[in-house]
Amino acid sequence: MTDPACGPSALSQLQPFTWSTEESVAYEAALEAINGAVGAYSAVIAAEETKREPDRRIIEAARAGRADCARWREQLDPADRAAVAETRRRFSRLAREVSGGLGA
Repeated sequence: MTDPACGPSALSQLQPFTWSTEESVAYEAALEAINGAVGAYSAVIAAEETKREPDRRIIEAARAGRADCARWREQLDPADRAAVAETRRRFSRLAREVSGGLGA
């Protein structure tokens, strides 16, 4: 499926392979970690936008972070076990770090 405005979907570019239950759960957990980081960045943006004088640099940095997450998610190969595991670790940590900055 291709949207002319967005190009081919990430799903249309996946190569077929056989999933084990463990692999599918690990991949799903990695995607959830990325989504957690996206949510943390979105919370930063929302919190900043509610301020009387929002800091545009913080908002733009958070938007760039969300875009990085989207690129990583699109490029993650579910057949690459090491990359899937590293993605889960990296983005879980990133979500905690970004969320932790909200209290500052």
